[in-house]
Amino acid sequence: KNGVTSDARRKLLRRLLSVKNTVRLLEAHNGLTGLIVEKTKIGKNNQFDGMWLSSLTHSTSKGKPDIQYVDVTTISQTLNEIFDVTTKPMIVDADNGGLTEHFKFMVRSLERLGVSAVIIEDKIGSKRNSLFGVERQQTQDTIENFCEKITAGKNSQVTSDFMIIARIESLILKKGQEDAMKRALAYIHAGADAIMIHSKEKSGEEIVTFLKEFRKIDNCTPVVVVP
Repeated sequence: KNGVTSDARRKLLRRLLSVKNTVRLLEAHNGLTGLIVEKTKIGKNNQFDGMWLSSLTHSTSKGKPDIQYVDVTTISQTLNEIFDVTTKPMIVDADNGGLTEHFKFMVRSLERLGVSAVIIEDKIGSKRNSLFGVERQQTQDTIENFCEKITAGKNSQVTSDFMIIARIESLILKKGQEDAMKRALAYIHAGADAIMIHSKEKSGEEIVTFLKEFRKIDNCTPVVVVP
């Protein structure tokens, strides 16, 4: 039998992070792409460790713009389709998580389904894809407000397995390394189980610089990087 229960699936990401230096995820937004993640081999013996439901590709696959239009009910339906044919852990991209009051219920819903983690970004207002950078008007949330959202989400979850990942948009919005670091440390203090640092620069140097400085201060919090 190749199935997996929701409880067992939810635990997998933390277990992987405890035994591997690098965990590799691939985006999936329906049953077919879930099967691609499940079956694909990287080289002779390696494979992807888990899945990432991206709001961009999920919205696009439904013919919708990437403006946080797809609701939690639709996300849940998609997750059920993917979970029917896969066994690997899942991280869900929830844009900015919506209002704090709504985010608490989202955490409960995703946790109950067997999702391992939700990732939310520290932006407010109308959703604009980060790849636009400063070409489109994008507003970053205050540290205090975003910390409150993280803490509210952590307090609402039922199990210790579920993770909340805080995505930092400081480099995307050209606010610099110091702002990114300040936010990273604040978000972790507020309860974030991991952080994601994002950059539009193709060289990757911004990310490497941040990681080197971050690891001087914190050598254990997982960091998510999207190529």
